[in-house]
Amino acid sequence: MSDDELRRQARKRLEAKVGFWQYVGIWAAVTIVLIVIWLLTGGGYFWPMWPIFGMGIAAVFIFFAAYGPGRSYITEDRIDAEVRRMTGR
Repeated sequence: MSDDELRRQARKRLEAKVGFWQYVGIWAAVTIVLIVIWLLTGGGYFWPMWPIFGMGIAAVFIFFAAYGPGRSYITEDRIDAEVRRMTGR
């Protein structure tokens, strides 16, 4: 893998990690706003749990995209091996 390609991949991973933490900050802010609205409207059934839960599911997917397993890179060696497998050579 060339240095330019490594730098491009590194930038992409760093952007994914920064994006995850930005999402966590937004999730926290939305959670606070929803709880304040819930409190100001008299409490009762804790309906904010549903959007908080939904955003939590999204956070899990964003986390695995940024930090998760299975992040592999396509190298020339892997491409050559796949061509050999496809052609039977």
